[in-house]
Amino acid sequence: MKRLLFLLLFGGASLGLAPTVWAQRTDSTRTVKPQLNTAPPGSAPVPTAPPVYQPAPTAPAPTTPPPDATPDPNVPASRAPYDPSRPSGMDLPQRPGVAAPPPPLRKYFLYTNLGLGFSGYNGYNQFSASIAPAVGYRFSERFAAGPGISYAYNHYSFGNGGPSISTKSLGFKGFAQFIVYKEFFVHGEYEVTNAEVLGYDLLGNLGVYKNTVATPLAGVGYRNRFSDRAAADIVVLYNFNDGFNDIYGQPVIRFSFLFDLK
Repeated sequence: MKRLLFLLLFGGASLGLAPTVWAQRTDSTRTVKPQLNTAPPGSAPVPTAPPVYQPAPTAPAPTTPPPDATPDPNVPASRAPYDPSRPSGMDLPQRPGVAAPPPPLRKYFLYTNLGLGFSGYNGYNQFSASIAPAVGYRFSERFAAGPGISYAYNHYSFGNGGPSISTKSLGFKGFAQFIVYKEFFVHGEYEVTNAEVLGYDLLGNLGVYKNTVATPLAGVGYRNRFSDRAAADIVVLYNFNDGFNDIYGQPVIRFSFLFDLK
């Protein structure tokens, strides 16, 4: 009897729990009902806030110094602020406000001059023309010197029915120049010439004789540059050998051309 009563009670409890179990089962056509939290009080999970999006850090934009800013000479280039116009940290000649370096000193130059001179007194007139190429060497920006050769032509005329005579001369010289101010310079040279000069024989006849003539010259000049390698000079020189055997007149005016070789 007790066994029969136990079976009936157990069967009724199973039938009473069947709808609940059936309601909690799911398939592809039904949704799961929300389930109550059966945990003991105080043990409910603490809701957590959703993660906050943190953007990736970005590199700071390069800063450029103002146009009128002067770099601090005490700050090395590796620590100076970035400047797009000087990425290597060096001042380039093309940058505005940075002075270009001076051009290299060209040591050698070709210096050729043309000379004209005229003098006259008591009916005696002398016209002279010369050409004298030389090679110069610059010892500094302002001082130069060098050797050269010279060729001179002279024509003499005597008034009152006197004769007219022409001579030719070839010589060697050395010159020196010093720039005083900008394009103005002083010029000096010393020339030794195997010259044809005028002279008288024992009978007093005028003729042409060969003689060695030393001619010191000194004066001032002005230079006009055509480019960084070519220039033209005009030079006015005083002839210290102002005698009868002179191969130049007084004063000596020369037009010279300068061309830098390297």
